[in-house]
Amino acid sequence: MKFDKDLMSIQEVRDMVKKAREAVEVFSDFSQSQVDAICKAICEACVANAEQLAKKASDETGFGIWQDKVLKNLLGSKITYEYIKDMKTIGILSDDKTTGVMEVAVPMGVVAALIPSTNPTSTVMYKTLISVKAGNAIIISPHPGAKNCILDTYRVIAEAAKKAGAPEGLIQCVTLPTKEGTDALLTNRGIGIILATGGEAMVRAAYSSGNPALGVGPGNGPSFIERTADIPLAVKRIFDSKTFDNGTICASEQSIVTEECIKNRVIDECKKQGGYFMSPEESEKVSHFIMRANGTMNPKIVGRDAGTIAKMAGITIPPGTRVLISAQTTVGKDNPYSREKLCPILAFYVESGWEAACKRCMEILYNEGVGHTMTIHSTDQSVIREFALKKPVSRLLVNTPGALGGVGATTGIAPALTLGCGTVGGSATSDNITPMNLINIRRVAVGIKELEDLRAEANIPQAKAPACRESTCSAPVSGSITREDIEAIARSILARLDV
Repeated sequence: MKFDKDLMSIQEVRDMVKKAREAVEVFSDFSQSQVDAICKAICEACVANAEQLAKKASDETGFGIWQDKVLKNLLGSKITYEYIKDMKTIGILSDDKTTGVMEVAVPMGVVAALIPSTNPTSTVMYKTLISVKAGNAIIISPHPGAKNCILDTYRVIAEAAKKAGAPEGLIQCVTLPTKEGTDALLTNRGIGIILATGGEAMVRAAYSSGNPALGVGPGNGPSFIERTADIPLAVKRIFDSKTFDNGTICASEQSIVTEECIKNRVIDECKKQGGYFMSPEESEKVSHFIMRANGTMNPKIVGRDAGTIAKMAGITIPPGTRVLISAQTTVGKDNPYSREKLCPILAFYVESGWEAACKRCMEILYNEGVGHTMTIHSTDQSVIREFALKKPVSRLLVNTPGALGGVGATTGIAPALTLGCGTVGGSATSDNITPMNLINIRRVAVGIKELEDLRAEANIPQAKAPACRESTCSAPVSGSITREDIEAIARSILARLDV
């Protein structure tokens, strides 16, 4: 009998969850050193295959630049591993003799890892490392548009993990990705937690699945160039970020916001470094390719270079153009330039001063991308502090490229390819996700006080025992109760009931 693909996908998921739960049972007996050895083997295999997997991702998806994807793969493997390798994630985490509290790491179980097409191979590496380090099994759910390179990455990882002693079923990957299969994975009661990285609809589905989930919202980070900034260096960093893998990292800048007093210097520097300021007519033509009719980003522009996008829109740009720039004065859902654009397109806003720029950045973020990331280029610590206090983001990056700073490559925050947006952004955390987000902590607490101690500390007088009425105290308080005592009590009760 031939089964439909959706049914086969659902059954594959069910079988994988069962197998993963069995693997977790075995894995729960592994020591920290055994777990760490598996993580090290996974990292080494990923590093050894970083280039070939990057090329496969670029070839299959058509997104980005394979050389940049190599660096992404190293971020998802070597850089992540170096950050997490010494973390204590298995067994007893701490034992405080003073407070009498011991903390024990408890794995969440089976991680359902949704993988996007924009960062497919690197996200598989990263999510597998942090899941296994936390003592969990992982089921990888590929984006259909990047299925083959994701499966290739999985095979490299699974083979390395097996050789290092990982139990069968600890790391698995769905081979028949369908919407029905993904829904079955998300809603399966055997899943411990969902790690959702991808489109907004998919993240919403993860949060509404009934299972715990860590998801991320869209990025739409503005970049403020303040009057005290090193303007050439600020523009360099923004362009480095916006052209890195053709802008496919969600923490990359989506707008430049600057002050009127330095407007011309910023424009000149943008032009000098390969930025092309489109005319209103050219901006109008390109705008039709940024969003689809349903208000979502057009996948045809994702990860494409400036020349490809210009050709698609039918405009002519100078050779060597790196970034397309459109001067804007409005923000809204109907203005595609004020939305997330995972490609080398930037909106350009000019404000009277830093206070107005601050408000503009907040307007952009509340339009889309609230809770995610923004950057500021400045040497004025008071302005930086004001932005830090007021901006509704989880990452305010100072004097660094947004894409690389947000994922922890050029900053000291945790290297990660899943960036929490906090409750303001509809996320359960504002963290860059690490293994510590994938364990529960059991607290073993020894009693250190009695009830009398609490009353004494609060200066509450000891409650007196209620007075005993004679009619209720006829039975002996201590010693054995005889048959005659029981008969006497019964006669007393019956007399009261008038029986």
